[in-house]
Amino acid sequence: MTPLRPDNPLIVQSDRTLLVEVAHPEFERVRDEISRFSELIKSPEHIHTYRISPLSLWNASASGILEETIIEILLMWSKYEIPQNIIQEIKDHSTRYGKIKLIKKNDRLALDIEDRGLFWEISNQKTLQDFLQEPFADQKGIYIRDGSRGEIKLQLIRLGHPVQDLAGFKEGHPLSFELRSHLKESKKPFALRKYQQAAADVFHAGGGPEGGAGVLVLPCGAGKTVIGMACMRGLQTHTLILTTNVTAVKQWKQELLDKTTLASDQIGLYSGEGKEIAPVTIATYQILTYRKDKNGPFDHFKIFEASNWGLIIYDEVHMLPAPVFRAVAELQARRRLGLTATLVREDNKEEDVFSLIGPKRVDVPWKVLEKDGFIATAQCLEIRIPLPHEERMNYAVSDQRQRFRIASENSLKISVIAEILALHPQDSILIIGQYIEQLKIISEYFQSPVLMGQTPEKERERLFNLFRRGELKILIVSKVANFAIDLPDASVAIQVSGTFGSRQEEAQRLGRILRPKDSDNVSYFYTLISRDTTEQEFARNRQLFLTEQGYKYQIQSRHLDSQGKLTPVAES
Repeated sequence: MTPLRPDNPLIVQSDRTLLVEVAHPEFERVRDEISRFSELIKSPEHIHTYRISPLSLWNASASGILEETIIEILLMWSKYEIPQNIIQEIKDHSTRYGKIKLIKKNDRLALDIEDRGLFWEISNQKTLQDFLQEPFADQKGIYIRDGSRGEIKLQLIRLGHPVQDLAGFKEGHPLSFELRSHLKESKKPFALRKYQQAAADVFHAGGGPEGGAGVLVLPCGAGKTVIGMACMRGLQTHTLILTTNVTAVKQWKQELLDKTTLASDQIGLYSGEGKEIAPVTIATYQILTYRKDKNGPFDHFKIFEASNWGLIIYDEVHMLPAPVFRAVAELQARRRLGLTATLVREDNKEEDVFSLIGPKRVDVPWKVLEKDGFIATAQCLEIRIPLPHEERMNYAVSDQRQRFRIASENSLKISVIAEILALHPQDSILIIGQYIEQLKIISEYFQSPVLMGQTPEKERERLFNLFRRGELKILIVSKVANFAIDLPDASVAIQVSGTFGSRQEEAQRLGRILRPKDSDNVSYFYTLISRDTTEQEFARNRQLFLTEQGYKYQIQSRHLDSQGKLTPVAES
């Protein structure tokens, strides 16, 4: 029986939840350790709640964390005896990854299953019959139908059996190039950081079947594009890169030309503006999911067969659209790299990412890179503002969705924006919002340009370039700037409205200001919230992922005085 340790900060409960005391001096260490195999559920002031799930344990197993290590961590930090069912579930789920291996046998795809009971369970599972063929003679495995590599992995993980895919990959057409960091005579040398090289090495795994498929999770500003290029260099093969928008497509090309020996004609851009196919081709998710009518074919899926790709990179993999998921299922013979700052998907399809892209191979804590100076230190402030009387009346008689919009477009937010701008006269500032009409009003009030979905690509590039050069100090952006936009000099972000409770959006928006700064390396992330509204409720969920990473939100409040002016309330 485990001795009780009342001074420890952790309580392990039988429903798989872990409660951690925030005020404990070892809180940060415990948080970092349990985050390797559990997920944050909620994070109020004093007690944070995590949950152990099958997927969190499978990801831990895939990254080499043994069940014994998980149990040792819980025993070390728990106040009370760990419920026996938790110990048993950890042993059960942690060891499931690897019990079924997908292999090549006699030039055919097959499931290798050493456990006789598991073999009989799988071979008699009705949902798998369309994919299974004859068993091995020794009944330690079973062949599967050609072309079902992705689908059978999806079906098996939904049955609680994650598959370790060791079937290998097509090599793809060769493509010889170097990173400029490897060329001493280069006029533009740069150095791969240790964690960037380590991430690329984990993905590559020496070129063996254990590597070549997986997701690398690193903070915005940590250089995920550079890691992608390092993975490309390790494989030296034709590569298809998929990303979120045309601006990101062009940024990828610019980075490849700047940091590799690839020539411009070796890099093709495949988007609404042009359809180039080259040894390295960069395309948008949007163009891939385009079709003439909602029941028609996806005209541009042909890009997957346009070359003998040896690697496909899914940038911002958490944004992978459902139709592309289906294409991914057919591309299991290609090496697959997912890059993201957060693997959170609001459609709860994380298991699909695990099966079709690969398990989480690397997850670098944001605060670790902040401590080492690789990303800026961020101060997060939530400012709560009252709704004016007339808007409060409209709010009271509206439905839930309309209430959220009324709260988001609170007219008093303009006064607080002005207050924040006065605090940062020399900084490069992003004002980020969800609602276009709100952004247009802010744009007119502060005489600053607004960039939105309808903004032509040339105008977007012009505004981004002005902002990067410091000639434009305030840029107002809609959610089109949530992802894959490189604005290294932005040091202040003011979030005036956002999507309903989107954790990944919150992380991405903070990420816009995390690139290292030349001076004090500090950035400021302001979120403006209408107090005592649904917006405040959704904000709690939006902040979950960042709270898990160790960020704390300082809360400030404003109230209306007798003259109708906003004044500060005591901070908390």
